Amino acid sequence: MSTTLMPASQPTAVPPSAAADFAGELQSEWTKIRSVRSTIWALVALVVVTISFTALFNWLTVSQWAAVTDGQRQAVMLDPTGQILGSGFQFSQLAICVLGVLIVTGEYSSGTIRATLLAVPRRTPVLVAKALVFAALVFVVAEVAAFTSFMIGAAILSSRVEVSLGDSGVLQAILGVGLYAALLGVFAIAIGALPRHTAGAITAIIGFVLVLSPLALLLPGDWGRYVYAYLPTNAGQRITTTIQAPTDLLTAWQGFGVFAAWTIALILVAGYLLKRRDA
Repeated sequence: MSTTLMPASQPTAVPPSAAADFAGELQSEWTKIRSVRSTIWALVALVVVTISFTALFNWLTVSQWAAVTDGQRQAVMLDPTGQILGSGFQFSQLAICVLGVLIVTGEYSSGTIRATLLAVPRRTPVLVAKALVFAALVFVVAEVAAFTSFMIGAAILSSRVEVSLGDSGVLQAILGVGLYAALLGVFAIAIGALPRHTAGAITAIIGFVLVLSPLALLLPGDWGRYVYAYLPTNAGQRITTTIQAPTDLLTAWQGFGVFAAWTIALILVAGYLLKRRDA
């Protein structure tokens, strides 16, 4: 009687899971972001400019207290936290805008985007990973700048108005700076992914942040108020204040929600175009 020997079964290769692939993509994006020198300098500029302008503007406010109008003094006394946080971050947020754009357009200008998309044929995870990694990084850095700026600004304003971390809404406003900054980073990435051109994308996002707001106020009647309130960055900055004035159309979280809606819409369009266009 003959015995038939069955060949030993070969181990079946288990394909990596989608979660493992995405974790690897997150690690890849983190490596790329932290290895670029411009990232370090931009984030250092964010912290330095925020703290410096906070100290400068609040010192000017105190030193010129008698010269400013009653309305300006009342605004500071009603929302000293908004005065502190807004004075420095108003300009330093441009560092987030520029860096977010460069994270996308830099790969296109250097041609490394082809290698990235070759390694990850499904293109949507690339954009999502960039957005998540950059948002997390910006959130941490912005919170460091916000807490430091608040402590410095509160000390400078103490001779005119007292404000502390324990006051109502203060911690939410400080946390709001990080949330707004993180969302602004994703917004900048989406803007950069649309034209894929550095100069055009930077011009577009600076227009959103600095140019459209004063132009909206020139619109007649209630049109100007509504357009101004629902512009993405204007709405998003509501979360960095502690009070809602009677003229404000949105609460803090409503404003953040409006900014999130703008950002989600743009990132969806950017993801669609990323899949449709050649690298």
